[in-house]
Parts: sequence; C-alpha cells; structure tokens
Amino acid sequence: MTAPRASKRATPPRATRPQAARDDVVIAGSQPGVTLIVGTDTGVGKTYITCAIARAIRAAGQSVVAVKPIETGCDEAPRPDEDGVRLAAATGQSGPHRALLRLPGALAPAIAADQAGVTIDYEDLVARVRSLAVAGTLLLVEGAGGVMSPLTWSDNHLDLAHSLSAKVLLVAADRLGTISHTLMALRVLAAEKVPVLGVVLNQPGEADESTRSNAGALLRLAEQVPVVSVPRLNDDHQATEALKEVAGWLLP
Repeated sequence: MTAPRASKRATPPRATRPQAARDDVVIAGSQPGVTLIVGTDTGVGKTYITCAIARAIRAAGQSVVAVKPIETGCDEAPRPDEDGVRLAAATGQSGPHRALLRLPGALAPAIAADQAGVTIDYEDLVARVRSLAVAGTLLLVEGAGGVMSPLTWSDNHLDLAHSLSAKVLLVAADRLGTISHTLMALRVLAAEKVPVLGVVLNQPGEADESTRSNAGALLRLAEQVPVVSVPRLNDDHQATEALKEVAGWLLP
C-alpha cells in the first residue's frame, strides 16, 4: 500500500537459481504475536488447518483468538459452516463470532466488494484486527485466498502481513503442482522480508501420485523452511493431534 512496499514488489528476485527461495526466506523467531495463515491458492484447507492449530494451542494451555478479516461467498445471515464462524468455535473466544467483513459472491475480496457496491476501508479493517492482539493471547488471522489475492485494489496479503507485523504460515494443497506454487509463494514472501513460520501441506481429499514426494522435494528446495504434511482427517480430535507440531511453531 505504501510506496516502499510497492517498490519492493516491483524489484525482481535477486537470483534465478533454485536455491534463491531458500537463501532469502526470513525464518520467524520464537516470540508470540500475530500469525497470518495464507494459502498458495484458494481451497487448500486454510480454515481446516487454522481450526486444528487453534484447538492444539488451547490444549497446550495458551490463550488464542482466530479471526478472518474478510470472507466472501456469504449469505445475509451467518451460517455455521462459514470460515469465520468455524474459527470462533475452534477457539471458544468471546468474539468476534464471524468474519469482520462478510461479502456475497465467491470471489476475491476486491472483486466481491465491487460487485456488492461496498468500499473496503483497509486501515479500519487492520485496526479492528490489531485490537484483538492483546497481551498473553496468540492471534491467528486467516487470509482470503492466496498470497497475492487482492483484499482491496491497493492491498493484498503481503500488505496485511506488514500492517500487522505478522509472521506467515503458508498452507498448500499436497497435490501435483504444489511444488511450483509453494516455491513461488515463498519467493514473494522472501522478497517482501515477511517472516515465514513454515509450510503445511494439506491433503485435500484423495492423494495423488505426487503426495508421496511433495514434502521431500520442498524440504530440498527450501531447506530452511519447516514443512509438515497433514492427512485429511474428518475427526476434530485427530486433526488437532496432527497439527500439534505446527502449533508448537507458534507457541512462546
């Protein structure tokens, strides 16, 4: 949104060798704070992963709040299966109980807002999210779509990470094509100097032939970044157990 960030994004990565994404990644420290969970794409299981992490953090005795700043594809009345509603249920928080801004149309937020005749006040939205970051409580912020998905026509998830001084947890689908998608996302985050906690490879439904090798390939190509593969589990308790290691990346 600001000129410095725009100029950084306009600068191409400083190297073209495969190792560049690995060398340039900013690894997050251990201090608690705000974690932005963002995907390499839409439909990769961000809400499923965020809910399981939130439950694991609670089980470890740490206070946690989870919020989705913008959710699209919403009806007029909130539904139990909405992302924001599911996040609140996972943490047991007193509020918010749904996404801060709900829009109709299953589209990128900037497009959904245009079609709904809504102007998104980015600074106000950031202030509302920041107000949830209280001492002693971890704040999980779930993005809408992929890293570069436009929240407004001037702001995307890179801007949101900077505005919140957030670390990023990248969620990717453990399927064919994820190696390129994940490395591109890591390269962009590295260029923006956004701290990366790690990558969660989420199995969306049935595995394909690449599922056996994606994690190992990413560990070789981005070796400083932790990578965890998570099976698709329908049981909340099993999902929470599967995400304990990732929750540990966030704990103080």
